[in-house]
Amino acid sequence: MNSKSNSEKEDYSPDVNMARYLKKIKTYPILSQEEEYLLAVKYKKEKKQDAAHKLINSHLRLVVKVVAKYRGYGISMSELISEGNLGLMYALEKFEPEQGFRFSTYALWWIKASIQKYILNSWSLVKIGTTTAQKKLFFNLRKIKNKLNLNDDKYMSDDVLNNIAKSLDVSVKDVTDMNYRLKSHDGSLNIKIDSSSDNTSEWIDFIVDKKPNQEDALAYGEIMKYRKKLFDRALSILNQREKDILFKRKMRDKAITLEDLSQAYGISKERVRQIEVNSIKKIKNAVAPVS
Repeated sequence: MNSKSNSEKEDYSPDVNMARYLKKIKTYPILSQEEEYLLAVKYKKEKKQDAAHKLINSHLRLVVKVVAKYRGYGISMSELISEGNLGLMYALEKFEPEQGFRFSTYALWWIKASIQKYILNSWSLVKIGTTTAQKKLFFNLRKIKNKLNLNDDKYMSDDVLNNIAKSLDVSVKDVTDMNYRLKSHDGSLNIKIDSSSDNTSEWIDFIVDKKPNQEDALAYGEIMKYRKKLFDRALSILNQREKDILFKRKMRDKAITLEDLSQAYGISKERVRQIEVNSIKKIKNAVAPVS
């Protein structure tokens, strides 16, 4: 038998074999605008998976083309392709064929956005690129430095810094800071402190874990349950009016005024205040330890 079971089928994903993946996606036909439109309409209206597969497969080469522009960030090509493919699939869900645009034109933005987001999230544990200008700086600084033949260790003059800042519409300080961060990628906490000695200690060994241990967490949980039990028992000694006034005065984000409560219960404001104070005293006495 020549047919293969599902478990025996070859995996053409970029994570398994990049060369085989690139060869495979070249076999998918490039669609004409009319074919693309008909498939997109079919998927939009009928959710036909075969139409989605044909549209996605015919644009996998576009993802690879985009990914080629984002090399040099210490992330494997297979990871970036996988993220770009996710962006491609998300674009299909949002695509409106009746607008008259080619799917590739629309999908390009989603592919880039997905790849850039993944790079930013992977690059540093500290959040970077929070504004549009900073993201532009992050993804263009390396490109500009390459054009000027400036490697990471090469000094950038004030004129160069000013020109880069002006071209990307950011401050010189932003350029300097981003350049430093591009040069000093996050290090691993599992790196040995002294690789030249027999000491196997890693940086992570010296980070104090401030979280409570299991015994402390269990004890804290028991204490909180006990306190809740005491509080519930204390509340049971209050009548309905006392509970209502206490909750509305002390247990709301915005306390109800004495004036409003006095009108609601037909009593004076001073009487409302007395009920509030007495209710608190009752609860304190109920939860106080017996001497």
